Amino acid sequence: MTDEQRLRRDMLQAHEQDDLAALPALYLVAAQLRESQDDIDAACFFYTHAYVYALDCGDREIADKARNRLQCHGRDK
Repeated sequence: MTDEQRLRRDMLQAHEQDDLAALPALYLVAAQLRESQDDIDAACFFYTHAYVYALDCGDREIADKARNRLQCHGRDK
């Protein structure tokens, strides 16, 4: 199983178990992976999810990171 497959599995599992505290970090990792692959649309999709879940959980660090990357790509003004 590749790292990307494990990440996908972990994300699905977190959703199935309503583990909202795990979701911001998982979406952030997914976004960073897509960004490293130059898939900016997908990266921003995942950054948006990381941002929203981080706000819901009160994880200011991840929220700030995700919002910063969205701003860098012109997706949050």
